[in-house]
Amino acid sequence: MTETTSTPLAPLTPDEVAAFHRDGFLVVTALTSAEEIIRLQAIYDQLFAARKDFAAGDRLELAGIDDDGHETLPQVLSPEKYAPELQHIQARERALAIARQLLGPDTERMGDHAILKPGRHGAATPWHQDEAYWDPGLEYDALSFWMPLQEATVENGCMQFVPGSHRDDVLPHRHISDDPSVEALEYDGDIADLPVTACPLAPGGATVHGSRTLHYTGPNRSDSPRRAYIMGFGRPARRRAEPRDFYWQRPGPHGS
Repeated sequence: MTETTSTPLAPLTPDEVAAFHRDGFLVVTALTSAEEIIRLQAIYDQLFAARKDFAAGDRLELAGIDDDGHETLPQVLSPEKYAPELQHIQARERALAIARQLLGPDTERMGDHAILKPGRHGAATPWHQDEAYWDPGLEYDALSFWMPLQEATVENGCMQFVPGSHRDDVLPHRHISDDPSVEALEYDGDIADLPVTACPLAPGGATVHGSRTLHYTGPNRSDSPRRAYIMGFGRPARRRAEPRDFYWQRPGPHGS
């Protein structure tokens, strides 16, 4: 499969729009300027250095503490609540314009989050679909922009996708190690025989993926932190006639 890229200074071409709907993801080579990335790095690092004043559930450790007491996959939800300057960044304006081109003019913001992989002990984010975390009684048309604030490589945990996996409904998931105290979910299946596309990026580039696209980022084996800023967009959710059973959202291993 040929990797599809786009520069957001101009609208996406019809071929790029078609590629997103065919593959479930798209690579945008430059979502914002180098100057904005430098500003975002400073804001981002201050957010993760803070140890108080987060509302319940807004500062999470997704994968658990390692044997040396290090956080391995910390996340901040709604970072713009704690750094209001994030509400008016150029990257979001461009992302919203692209999202509306892909989903339709009624597409709106769904929220931001930030995930850090510390150097040398940043854990993998397991294979999953974003929609596995959401309300199973709703139907979504949604996507996410994943924007690195430094070079993203296979070594430090760039995005990887299974092309075409968005055509399925939400697949079975489980908590990592079947431990419901661990926030992160993983696809409860085998991807060994599935095609995978890795998407290294320069800082300020982005990947765009749908809410049912299987994706993964590996552990950070570099000496430097891997910073990712994620912006979500979607059309208004609709109530499903028949809710799905996301049994993994219930307490206990495999929802039991």
